[in-house]
Amino acid sequence: MQFGRYYEEFEVGAVYKHWPGKTVTEYDDHLFCLITMNHHPLHMDVNYAENTTDFGKNVVVGNYIYSLLLGMSVADVSGKAIANLEVESLRHVAPTFHGDTIYGETTVLDKTESKSKDDRGVVYVETIGYKQDGTIVCVFRRKVMVPKRSYGEARGGEQPGRPEPTPRG
Repeated sequence: MQFGRYYEEFEVGAVYKHWPGKTVTEYDDHLFCLITMNHHPLHMDVNYAENTTDFGKNVVVGNYIYSLLLGMSVADVSGKAIANLEVESLRHVAPTFHGDTIYGETTVLDKTESKSKDDRGVVYVETIGYKQDGTIVCVFRRKVMVPKRSYGEARGGEQPGRPEPTPRG
């Protein structure tokens, strides 16, 4: 199974559909809020959300959706990355609620070879996240420094650093 891509494997215009999707639970949302110290009642307080907001129910915190989509994209986009260089833009375009299932896909917008090192390049991508009904909820663009195949081969190939098991018996 492939985990990430080398620079040579990216093609401008390619679309990677990340699989599987993830159904967002109340637990996921509340845990993320608590870990990140985001205690806004829109996310944590059902009574507040039902009685004082236009949504009438808790809204999943947007940065969880962004983080979820970023994680979904690792196997297809940044699994071999040397560095995440920049998040150029991040837009939350529609709310997500507990019970919604999020799917993601990433489009390669551009790629540029490094000017200082010949074993890497920068890939510019846009990831969109959408719910089970197709509603887009999050869009972000980022630049990722990825190795060329020569970089990977010089450092152990597809699974660098993986030890061999000791003999049994």
